[in-house]
Amino acid sequence: MEPLLSSIRSVKDRPTKPSDRPAILITGASGGIGRAIGHAFGKIGWYVGVHYYRNKPAAEVTLDHVLESGGIGDSYHADIREAESVRRMIDSFSDRTCGPLTLVCNAGTGQSDLLVRHSDEIWANVIATNLTGTFHCMRAMAPSLLARGGGSIIVIGSHTGFHGATGQSAYATSKAGLIGLVRTAALEWGPQNIRVNLVLPGWQKTDLTEGFFPEGQDWPDHALHRQPMIEEVVSTIVHLAQLKDISGQVWNCDSRHL
Repeated sequence: MEPLLSSIRSVKDRPTKPSDRPAILITGASGGIGRAIGHAFGKIGWYVGVHYYRNKPAAEVTLDHVLESGGIGDSYHADIREAESVRRMIDSFSDRTCGPLTLVCNAGTGQSDLLVRHSDEIWANVIATNLTGTFHCMRAMAPSLLARGGGSIIVIGSHTGFHGATGQSAYATSKAGLIGLVRTAALEWGPQNIRVNLVLPGWQKTDLTEGFFPEGQDWPDHALHRQPMIEEVVSTIVHLAQLKDISGQVWNCDSRHL
């Protein structure tokens, strides 16, 4: 589809009044895992909020996938490192929806420096994006979830958060912190029917894994000796978002041991 026609169709198909469909906001949805999640929820007819920070054209591609698959939605800009930017995004998302809500905290960044060579700037940015950014999104979404009688929050974690990895000190630390954040939020918000879970998507070929992805190997640390399929990961997330009695859990989507 030509970019201009795509843009025209996207504007035409976006809702002009609050949608009463189940709605999901996906951070970091401009590519990789976030795009696949958005596409999957579009297929089941949900309203999909596509968050991006820098790459608006890529977010529009994700939104096109959502619309083409039968969903509706909009793109949303925010710097998740900034609490006020997140609050504005969540307010806008909530204003355009009136049905059940789900938040998927997928946005993240990585690094590849040994601990002794780590700069303060890289450390601060990874923690601010992956851990503090998730905190900002969860905290900002809580009032809308409470107002609608509950809902689901799914945080995308990492196997590295449990086991560490050479050259990944900031990333592993940020992902380890998400475990405590998810389990604490699940306990605090459970009485209000807000379910909070962590999903480990396993190795997926994305911009974040560029240069690290184990091409052509037999995956010896995996019991099945193969990588997890992205289709199974996103189907797990779609299923989990709709489960009513599961919270505070870690869902591992590959065959490695935790």
